[in-house]
Amino acid sequence: MIDNYNEIIEELKKIVKQKGLKYTEQREIVLSILLQANGHLTAEEIYNQIKKDYPDTNVGIATVYRALSFLEEVALIASINFGTDGKKYESNIKSHHDHLICTECGKIVEFVDEEIEKRQEKIAKANKFKITDHSMQLYGLCEVCQ
Repeated sequence: MIDNYNEIIEELKKIVKQKGLKYTEQREIVLSILLQANGHLTAEEIYNQIKKDYPDTNVGIATVYRALSFLEEVALIASINFGTDGKKYESNIKSHHDHLICTECGKIVEFVDEEIEKRQEKIAKANKFKITDHSMQLYGLCEVCQ
């Protein structure tokens, strides 16, 4: 399990309290699934994992979507949009990385390239711009789908 799992759950509790909302086990379960996931998951995959791991919990697919929307809004998770095919989600605990996304099978490859990072900073500086966050998603066909 993740080292700072409890810290992230405490952060969720703090955010919910600051917003004057009721803390729900459903949000914690959705976040927990993403914290433990090895890849990017769709809402349906999260829902199926909940049914498998928490069979006694009454969580519907609509609740999963609402929890994902909230968790993304408060920046505890991030998503990659696949247009009409929906979104895939991941927790925000990993260090910065970018994505290669196969438009055929949906495979996602995470990568870090220091040259690209330096170039972005150089471009921002040249334009007197301070980058606070960024996301790069490159779309194409993976080796299998080519």
